[in-house]
Parts: sequence; structure tokens; C-alpha cells
Amino acid sequence: MSHVTGTPPNFSWVVPQKLAGLAWPSETAHYKFLLENGIKHLVCLCESKPPNHDTCPGLTLHHISIVDFTPPSRSQIQRFLSIVEGANAKGEGVGVHCMHGHGRTGTMLACYLVKTQNITGLEAIREIRRLRKGSIETNNQEKAVTDFHQYIQAGSM
Repeated sequence: MSHVTGTPPNFSWVVPQKLAGLAWPSETAHYKFLLENGIKHLVCLCESKPPNHDTCPGLTLHHISIVDFTPPSRSQIQRFLSIVEGANAKGEGVGVHCMHGHGRTGTMLACYLVKTQNITGLEAIREIRRLRKGSIETNNQEKAVTDFHQYIQAGSM
């Protein structure tokens, strides 16, 4: 097993050094791993904050509470994207997680691709599923991504 100790569950980069997805982190070692890999911001999409998140002072936790299996609202998507943009502008990486790193996490990651790579919602969903198996679990989550794409296309960003 080439599994590095401390690697958070279901961790993978979507854009290296800029944005990564992961599942529920629970140990100080998970947060240390994030910091060691340039991730200074952790966005939690669960209803409650992860345990021990305050054990690594260099890591800032952002909490956007989304009920499991439900899509994020447009304002939640925009809040997430502004966190990523702000961090990346300072050369800091962002990690985003929900419980398993699939539904809510995948939805946000796909919205990020829609905005930054100028691709359609379906292309973004396909790409996130390629990078992170099992991502974006419900029709409503898919719809949140395609709706977000239409919203951006309409030029209201």
C-alpha cells in the first residue's frame, strides 16, 4: 500500500495545488496532510463541523451547511467559489469535503470547473466523475451544476 499516513479519506486534487476534494476528515494527521500539501482552507459542506478541525492553527475552516443528498443553493455555490478564488489568489490551496466526498463535494467541484474552465455542466460532471468515482449522486445535484452553467451563460456573474 502506497497510502501515506495521514492522507484524508477519498482525497484527490481536482486542480493541483488549487482545489482538492476529500471525505470527512477526523484526525489531526488529516489536517496536517492538507497543510503540508499547501491547503490552507477547508470547506466543510456537512451540517456539523469535523472533529479536531481546530488542532492545526494554520488551517482555516469554512462551514457551508448543506443537508446530505441535497444540492447547494446558488448563494452557497457562489460563497464556495469566492473562498476558492480568494485562497488561490494568495497561492493557497482549498480542500472541500462532505461525508464521503461524493455528492455535495462533487457538486461544488463541478460548479468550480463550470466557472473556471468554461465548460458545460454535463462536461464538468463527467470530468469530476472521471477524477473522483461516485461523485454527484442525485438528479438534483446534477441539475444544480447544469443550472449554474446556464446562470453563468446568462452573464449574471
